[in-house]
Amino acid sequence: MSSTNNFYTFELLAGGTTGTEQDSYILHGQTHTAGYQCRAGRGDPVFYTQYSRVKFVWSGGVNPAASLTVSPHRLQHFSTESLSLICEGNSAEWRVMMVYEDGYVSSCSYWGEMTGSTCNTDTRASSGVYWCESGTQSSNAANITIHSVPRPVLTVSPSWTSPGDSVTLTCSVEPPSAGWRFFWYKAVPDMSSTYNYYTYELLAGGTTGTEQDSYILHGHTHTAGYACRARRGDPVFYTQFSGVKFVLSGGVNPAASLTVSPHRLQHFSTESLSLICEGNSTEWRVKKDEEDGYVSRCYYWGEMNGSTCNTDTRASSGVYWCESETQSSNAANITIHSGDVILVSPVRPVTEGHSVTLGCKLRTENLLYNVDFYKNDKLIPNPARGELLISAVTKSDEGFYKCRGRKSPQGLETLTSAESWLSVKWTNDEPEERVHANMRMETAADG
Repeated sequence: MSSTNNFYTFELLAGGTTGTEQDSYILHGQTHTAGYQCRAGRGDPVFYTQYSRVKFVWSGGVNPAASLTVSPHRLQHFSTESLSLICEGNSAEWRVMMVYEDGYVSSCSYWGEMTGSTCNTDTRASSGVYWCESGTQSSNAANITIHSVPRPVLTVSPSWTSPGDSVTLTCSVEPPSAGWRFFWYKAVPDMSSTYNYYTYELLAGGTTGTEQDSYILHGHTHTAGYACRARRGDPVFYTQFSGVKFVLSGGVNPAASLTVSPHRLQHFSTESLSLICEGNSTEWRVKKDEEDGYVSRCYYWGEMNGSTCNTDTRASSGVYWCESETQSSNAANITIHSGDVILVSPVRPVTEGHSVTLGCKLRTENLLYNVDFYKNDKLIPNPARGELLISAVTKSDEGFYKCRGRKSPQGLETLTSAESWLSVKWTNDEPEERVHANMRMETAADG
């Protein structure tokens, strides 16, 4: 035990002075943890190999002369936890050892601190078999697993809603494990922070959490962010908060509204657009939900001037909305298009029974010929050709729309816009929105 390294001396087993011709040796009545080695010799004069690596035979059985106690008293622990490995028995000097999966043996000094007969681990500790050693004895062994910190992951379905829809929040813990209780929160923007920080308010009835890993929001109306976390155990262990997930809605919120200028969902990559926040606040942020779930703000792709974000060439396709301390606006799924044609469609939902006009805009001011419109990839019969008028909108008119046209009457090359979703709302709780294309078109027959 005087060595600070993992050195062992070697004692021949009973009857081992002359060795064996057999390459195996049977130990009868093994009771406690112990390490073994071998070597071989041949020739005259005899040539001996080096000693093999020490291999341990593990036993969880109690050895009165040497015992290991693990605190907290369990075999599984989180990587953020510190655990104490306590040696007791007929010795005044102890060391705590562990063996890795590859068979390498290390002592407490490599992943903790030895104080008397106790090893207190640190973040370097990992899964493996642990035991105590004195000069003459080895303790029971404990096969301890160190888990990465449980991480909650929130999903929302649907992520884009019409006013009044129900939304299901689902919280899972990674890596998967049982025994969790789940807590559900609304994310509230922290306007004092220069970053995208949020505070968290428990949802109704959420003080005791739920055994179920899902939570249903009924009658969802406006864009909002949500988070979850989980707890279990005694003493109670709480996970961190999940990332914020947004449930997006194009429905108008009187306390917070987003206006897009130019007033359409599709824009050319060379255009600058203004995202204007209005409502019951003097302080606003414009946010964007990136495709990978990351939420960015105007600073990264534009310049905030009062309640308006003026975008620059860094702006890209995504869902945009306004945030104040207490409210989130309608969301707009904006497409930044590098092609030559865009669809002109309304930013906000159209009220059922009202009219809407869709258009097709060319990047240049030249004429666009033989314009067709498509809903969900199906050609729409349209005598007007230059624009698509829906005189009395119904829910059945919801869908993905795009347009296609030609640069010349006889041209073979067709130009196609990206798709945008046309949303229809049931009730007339906002002024009627009529969108007309600010463009030059010509109605012409195919040819």
